[in-house]
Amino acid sequence: MPRVMICGNLVWAHKECEQMFHGLADVVVMDSPSRAHFLENLKPGGKYAGIVGTYRHNVSADHIGIFDKEIVDALAAAGLKWIAHNGAGYDQIDVAACKEKGIIVSNTPGAVDDATATTALYLMISALRQYSKAERDARAGLWKSQLESGNAHDLTGRTLAILGLGGIGMRLAELAHAFPMRIVYHNRGKVEDTPEWCEYFPAEKLDEMLAQTDVLSVHVPLRKDTEGLVGESMIRKLKKGAVIVNTARGKVIDEEAMIRALEDGHLGAIGLDVYPDEPKINPRFFDFPNATLLPHMGTETCDSQKKMEIRALTNLSDFLTKGKGNDIVPELV
Repeated sequence: MPRVMICGNLVWAHKECEQMFHGLADVVVMDSPSRAHFLENLKPGGKYAGIVGTYRHNVSADHIGIFDKEIVDALAAAGLKWIAHNGAGYDQIDVAACKEKGIIVSNTPGAVDDATATTALYLMISALRQYSKAERDARAGLWKSQLESGNAHDLTGRTLAILGLGGIGMRLAELAHAFPMRIVYHNRGKVEDTPEWCEYFPAEKLDEMLAQTDVLSVHVPLRKDTEGLVGESMIRKLKKGAVIVNTARGKVIDEEAMIRALEDGHLGAIGLDVYPDEPKINPRFFDFPNATLLPHMGTETCDSQKKMEIRALTNLSDFLTKGKGNDIVPELV
């Protein structure tokens, strides 16, 4: 039978994994304590030799690092053809190196939509209503003596701009529309089949959208062309007092430009779940009472994590049974 590898945590779908691969493949668990050990065991005679596919979770990077060119080359030499990544974002995998070696990469879009969108919704509400600061003050015995109603705003009637209307962005749009909020978005192209209340702003009208924005929620994937996408220019074109919410990737936003805009009051508040150098958070953010900060927990629910595990495993099993799984990342389609 072919061999597949579980690379990283499998927490919620052990039973499903056993059922999927029983009689279909030999499953080996990656337990290398270091990159060197991992690379050595990909060679002939090693524990991982001859694997044709792997389930991958970001936690594996704690021991062997990201799937960079070195690891991709070694995986290809071992005979690997499919990486079933658990997660919507796949910036920890060198997709270009995979393409060069004929390795297909899949991810788990859709499975994370609800959990990440509700995280963005919380960050938006907290930023507009000062909820994070209010809780900290309440725990410190200050009641609401440090709050100013002039710094708090209702969501109803405000304009939410979504940068990247994929599955997560669309789910947030649906949730926010219920307040109701006005929903506008910018993508590389117009998204088909969106509700009539979703207003599209193409590139030539992006500045117009930013000028009307009360909350900018970021949902673009991290790639070379999106690193620092939300920079000084874009931030300064936002309406004064606007809020930025980020549940995508930290490096999509120019952190220093965002901090400057907080310092001079151009931004009214921020809500962040992601940071450029995780797990480190820039300590300067702790000085801003109008910053709601979460530790990258957008998908940290047992419900969503089980869905993600099953979806990634299904992509891998479909590769074995059908020759091709689903959810292939756009760069490889």
